[in-house]
Amino acid sequence: MTENHDVEQLTNHDPGLAIANAITRLHRSHYGRGAASARTVMGRDHVVVFLEDIYTTVERTLIEAGNFETVRKTRHDFQQAMRGPFSEAVESVLGRKVVAFMSEVHEDPPISAEIFVLRRED
Repeated sequence: MTENHDVEQLTNHDPGLAIANAITRLHRSHYGRGAASARTVMGRDHVVVFLEDIYTTVERTLIEAGNFETVRKTRHDFQQAMRGPFSEAVESVLGRKVVAFMSEVHEDPPISAEIFVLRRED
């Protein structure tokens, strides 16, 4: 088996891993850098993806200069722009509609949380 096939098989059996990988890929393709690590916590109607070591070199420079709020605002605006692709990534893995998306970043340690609320199943 190829390495990509192995990863595909693993993610088919672990939706949390598939979601973490998809969100990390989106970050990498749009920020130019993905998180160093990602993990997903799932409940009945929610998914939270924690991304660690998230900041780009420019963002780290701004944070060190005391401008964390600038980084937070830019990240918030980016997350709102990416609401659709992020939600679609979760929906494609779980086969359920995302009805709400929220995102938060933390300065130190450099962690973000991508929070998805799923439509309730009866």
